[in-house]
Amino acid sequence: MFRILTASPPPGAMAGAPLRRILMAPMALVFMVFAMTGLGMPVLPVHVHQTLGMSSFVVGTVVGSQFAAALASRLWCGHLCDTRGPRVALRAGLLAGCLSGAVYLLSLPFHASPGVAVGVLLLGRALLGAAESFVITGALAWGIAAAPASQTGRVIAWIGIAMYTAFAIGAPIGVLLYDTIGFSAIGLATLVVPAMALPLLRQAPQRAGPPGAARPSGGMPVLRAVWKPGLGLALSSLGFAAVTTFVALLFASRGWTPGWAGFTAFSAAFVAARLVGSQLPDRFGGARVAACGMLVETAGLALLALAPSATVALLGSALTGLGYSLVFPGLGLEVVRGAPSGHRALALGSYTACLDLALALAGPALGLLADQAGFAAAFGASGAVVLLAAAVALRLAHD
Repeated sequence: MFRILTASPPPGAMAGAPLRRILMAPMALVFMVFAMTGLGMPVLPVHVHQTLGMSSFVVGTVVGSQFAAALASRLWCGHLCDTRGPRVALRAGLLAGCLSGAVYLLSLPFHASPGVAVGVLLLGRALLGAAESFVITGALAWGIAAAPASQTGRVIAWIGIAMYTAFAIGAPIGVLLYDTIGFSAIGLATLVVPAMALPLLRQAPQRAGPPGAARPSGGMPVLRAVWKPGLGLALSSLGFAAVTTFVALLFASRGWTPGWAGFTAFSAAFVAARLVGSQLPDRFGGARVAACGMLVETAGLALLALAPSATVALLGSALTGLGYSLVFPGLGLEVVRGAPSGHRALALGSYTACLDLALALAGPALGLLADQAGFAAAFGASGAVVLLAAAVALRLAHD
């Protein structure tokens, strides 16, 4: 386990406490920060594409910049959690989230100069990406350290439930705020809400372990634990990238309303699958469960590519979320089981960095494809890549 296990438990923690009690505070932190991403997900592509008049490639670049920043900070964050404990990482994440909201607000005076406005938005998205990186890695470190080892898969799944519940709830609220007040409301909420989460840090572990505690070396053992699950995660995440970047624009281009419904269908199905199936990776094997989910995700993306109506598109979004739901905890369980005990936060950070890399590259790449061949092509290509991911997961299951 993380070195946190050698430290005193956080205030209020009790041996044998129910998992829901152990995870209440880290899940609340994740929810509050990722709700800010949920607010912007259906709004930012429309804001950049329609208000600022930019291409789908620029939309993908703005959306992908968040994940590029998360990638840049992920390994640092994992190392920080292993050496100084989750509280430091979580505090840095909340402060970065507040700064991202302030930068969003700074972009507003530049609407007459769209290129400048996009440049400022890129900085805001980068700060939000760093915030997410520190908060999710810190929350996972906290939860896995506090819970029994037999519950690792459920911890990863439940932290993800908080994240995608935030997406599902944040998306319609973001559209409502944008339609009634404008992008300034998104910026203000992104500035204020992470600050409201700071009191929760009192419950977080303050340090990773006693001074001088020995730590095994990482390096190649971490790489061996991460690379196959990380490859599967990266390939499977193209479906998530396609939905988050282009489903709102797909609905808008075809006159289907409301525009946020596709993403909310994705998130609602994702959360439902986590609630019902969070124990499946621990029971049946993470890689096997992830492979089954990828096949369902592929079917959902095919429906989005071929959708003749909003109803079929909503079904495709829901299937994509349903299938993608257990990929991260399934493959993440394989990472935790294979990583050196003193470097599991670093291993999880490296594993999640594979997701960040995929999303950072997928946004611009799928944007170029959408500019040339339409949004349906972006969903179809994503489905083909997710099918490759299923083959990687099946190979991992048989290793």
